[in-house]
Amino acid sequence: MRIFLSVLAGIVIGGAAVWFYHTKEGKTTVRAAGEQIENGAKAARDAVQEKLRVLDLRPEDVKEDLARGTQIVRRKAREAGKAIADATAYARVTTAIKAKLLANRDLSALSISVNTTEGVVTLSGTVASPEHISKAMLLAYDTEGVREVVSTLQVKAPTKR
Repeated sequence: MRIFLSVLAGIVIGGAAVWFYHTKEGKTTVRAAGEQIENGAKAARDAVQEKLRVLDLRPEDVKEDLARGTQIVRRKAREAGKAIADATAYARVTTAIKAKLLANRDLSALSISVNTTEGVVTLSGTVASPEHISKAMLLAYDTEGVREVVSTLQVKAPTKR
C-alpha cells in the first residue's frame, strides 16, 4: 500500500510539473532559472580563467613550462607567496628593532640603519661609544625572528654645538 501511495504521489507531482511547465508562467520561470544558471556558470568560468591567468596555470603556460623542463608549475605561485611573506616578516623585524632604538635614550635611531634578511640583522651607521654598539646589538638580538646580528656600526664622537 505504501508503494502504491508513493507511486501515485510521484505521478501527481510529475503531472503538476508538466502542467506548470506548459503554462506561460511556467515557461518564463524555467527560462529565467536557465538564464540564471547559465550566467552563474559563465561567471564561475571567467573567475577560474582569471585565476589561472594570474597564477600562470593556463594550458599554454603549462606547456611552456614542460618544454623548459620545470617540475611543478604550482610551485611558482607558492614561492611568490613565500617571498611576499618573508619580505613582510623582515619588515616587521626591522620595524621592531627601530622602535626599540627609538625608545632607548642612549641610542639614536636616526644614525643607526637596520636591514633584515632571512633573520640576519645588519646594523650600520654611527654611535657615540663601543657600549652603544653593544646596546644596539643586544636590542636587535632580543627581537623575535632574529637569528644573527651583524654590526658595521662606527664609533664617532658626538659633535659639540
